[in-house]
Amino acid sequence: MAFLVSPGVQVKEIDLTNVVPAVSSSIGAIAGSFQWGPADVIQTVGSEEQLVSVFGKPNDDTFSTFLTASQFLAYANTLRVVRKVGSSALNAGDGGSGSLIKNDDDAQVYSGVDNLVAKYPGVIGNSIIVEICPADSGAFAGWASKDNFNSAPGTSAQAEAFNCSNDEMHIVVADANGVITGAAGTILETYSYVSQASDAKSSDGTSNYWKNVINTQSNWIRVTTAFTSEFADSGTAFTAMGGTTGNVVAYNTAPASAGAGSTSDTTLSGGVSDDTLTVGLVTDGMDMFGDAETVEISLLMNGADLSGADHITACNKAIAIAEGRKDTVAFVSPNTSDSISNPNAATDIITWRSSLTSSSYAFADSSALYVYDKYNDTYRWVPASGSMAGLAANADLVADAWFSPAGFTRGNIRNVTKLAFNPKQAERDDLYKNGINPLVSFPGAGTLLYGDKTLQYKASAFDRINVRRLFIVLEKAISRASKASLFEFNDEFTRAQFRNMVEPFLRDVKGRRGVTDFKVVCDDTNNTGDIIDTNRFVADIYIKPARSINFITLNFIATRTGVEFSEIAGGN
Repeated sequence: MAFLVSPGVQVKEIDLTNVVPAVSSSIGAIAGSFQWGPADVIQTVGSEEQLVSVFGKPNDDTFSTFLTASQFLAYANTLRVVRKVGSSALNAGDGGSGSLIKNDDDAQVYSGVDNLVAKYPGVIGNSIIVEICPADSGAFAGWASKDNFNSAPGTSAQAEAFNCSNDEMHIVVADANGVITGAAGTILETYSYVSQASDAKSSDGTSNYWKNVINTQSNWIRVTTAFTSEFADSGTAFTAMGGTTGNVVAYNTAPASAGAGSTSDTTLSGGVSDDTLTVGLVTDGMDMFGDAETVEISLLMNGADLSGADHITACNKAIAIAEGRKDTVAFVSPNTSDSISNPNAATDIITWRSSLTSSSYAFADSSALYVYDKYNDTYRWVPASGSMAGLAANADLVADAWFSPAGFTRGNIRNVTKLAFNPKQAERDDLYKNGINPLVSFPGAGTLLYGDKTLQYKASAFDRINVRRLFIVLEKAISRASKASLFEFNDEFTRAQFRNMVEPFLRDVKGRRGVTDFKVVCDDTNNTGDIIDTNRFVADIYIKPARSINFITLNFIATRTGVEFSEIAGGN
């Protein structure tokens, strides 16, 4: 209640501890083609090992996206990935004709005839074999995979409680042809003592119904809603099947496709890969990163090595996404053919850049990278965008987002064998004038990023990536903190509270060399009566950003022996 109507004590708690939160500025994002994994959804990976586990190894169709992603993960540990597949892609299934099930949402509305399907689209699924051993000691005794289990499946304690028997099964998922692991017959997953009863529970209270176990835990297969006939009582609950004492009801002890005393082996087939990227697939994938309110990213890279106008369209799409979000930098690279064995590389790359949108939210490099593909024991030319985004993430790690990612201190490019195009000084001058950041190799220094310009044509503080990323951090953090002022009164108390929240944050940034000075104006000079009457709140935040050094002049002056330095030079 607002007021006491009789003597008493009313306790209220008012929270005036609002602070500006820390925000992430090193989350990468990429859309492209992969051999495996969920399609048309955003998946987060934290390492190259996890990238392989979720999306499979690279091949001749998918290496550009994969290796761009892996280059980024050499510097950072958070990458949002969207896999795109063409319209011909199919999941392998036990019906042999294949079905398209892109992700978990697709699986919920599946209307095909396959009972067991590969979890994701692609030819990899054709190497999957599923073995099921029923509650039959004879079947288990002759089963080649029995050494992976402690004992034969039988009757669970829960089944006994309902006077049921023989509900348990063992399931093995294996790599029949060695396509996945490199060794035929390698076991990928095992599931012990799972039950045929739809209401079966494990000791920890989770479902032990075999369909649920597979669909929530397996990285390789799904059991579809079409699966109704393989076991006579599959899906029947204990509570529906249980008999009275002395009247034990048995679950079916073998799949219908196998005789009594036998295991069931099902090899999936019909899987089709359609991993050739088109510009439409790339731009559709990037669109999934467009909503800044629901998807948090900071560094968007274009890893698709398309050609001609398609490549320019994909690069401009990445820039448009970053421009629309206002909290992300797009990293774009020229087509690899522009820099590989090309005597006119500088001219062709400048021509490519002239077709790109001018934006302070974009960053361009100058050369393809020659990197080792350990999964196929070969070398590949890949765009440098993943490494450029990785250097920006690394700047966050070793310094702050407002430090330049270029140069000998923070600009060393990892895991690169050579550059396709190593520009000389005159070529670097031409590239840099056009907003293209040269990649260079110096003897004894390795391969470096040697520029920090954005793709903004207009000369201003925002034509440098460190300034752009500084403002992204400031705007993102302060805007999130300012939400606490929504629906409060626009009076001096609220305005003072806002200033007291923002100024310590900016002092901290200043202490960390991000700004040289700042001023926060939030009072009745910019919150006039008209502003207040229209339910608005205004704060003006003035920033003097720190600038990176791009040009060094060293003047060496020879003097006569008898001259005093104080006579010819200022200072001490």
